[in-house]
Amino acid sequence: MTTPPPLVAGNARVKDARRLSRRSVRTERRLFLADGPKAVEGALELPGAVVEVFATSEATGTYAALAAAAERAQVRWTLVEDKALASLSDSVTPAGVVGLCRHLDRPLTDLLSGDRAARLVAICADVRDPGNAGTVVRCADAAGADLVVLAGSSVDAYNPKTVRASVGSLFHLPLAVEPDAAAAVRAAQDAGLVVLAADGAGEVDLDAPATADLLARPTAWLFGNEAWGLPAELAGLADHRVRIPIHGRAESLNLSTAAALCLYASARAHRA
Repeated sequence: MTTPPPLVAGNARVKDARRLSRRSVRTERRLFLADGPKAVEGALELPGAVVEVFATSEATGTYAALAAAAERAQVRWTLVEDKALASLSDSVTPAGVVGLCRHLDRPLTDLLSGDRAARLVAICADVRDPGNAGTVVRCADAAGADLVVLAGSSVDAYNPKTVRASVGSLFHLPLAVEPDAAAAVRAAQDAGLVVLAADGAGEVDLDAPATADLLARPTAWLFGNEAWGLPAELAGLADHRVRIPIHGRAESLNLSTAAALCLYASARAHRA
């Protein structure tokens, strides 16, 4: 059988996929692009997540195991020209593989009422930077969290930079999108989770010995915006506000760094 020639940038399927660079189109069609071999690898591990993979001839040879995984999953692997692939990627140096994927998020109440009770959840409220959002997803995955929630006016979970920053972790743990951040907090509390707001002015010290018992409980961490943190009314809904001690002269910590410290503190306490 003759292998069909690679698709060009002007091909209708490539042009249709390229429209997913717009959030409105992603939301309407509930599809997005996962750029890079790590993202595609993670997506292929999740049954039904991938519709199609676009790849250059060179990348198909380089990532032969990935192409084989797509074949096993009965996912179409489509050869495209370099220019066509570049039009689907926002990376400066595309790796040559882009997956067309279905949206992953599910209603928060469904995820919290599943058969397995959640013990560690990350709630991101009004997080606007896609790199930070993706890194928090990656940290939550590494810490063994059960769920990530993008709440309020947070960045689109399927923004290409968010997907890339998660390095495949977006496909490893459940995701919820909740436009009402206060509703996300209340849902977590209704599910039996203690909500801890990461707040530089918090009354609880993350490193204090007395905090260990609190951290050992099923927990939902609440993280705020990169620039202004958590609004007072939202932080006030949390069961406790927890500060990360700063021993040097830095004014504050980057959001994703703070999230990593908090999530790992809970992970250690849960496994103690």
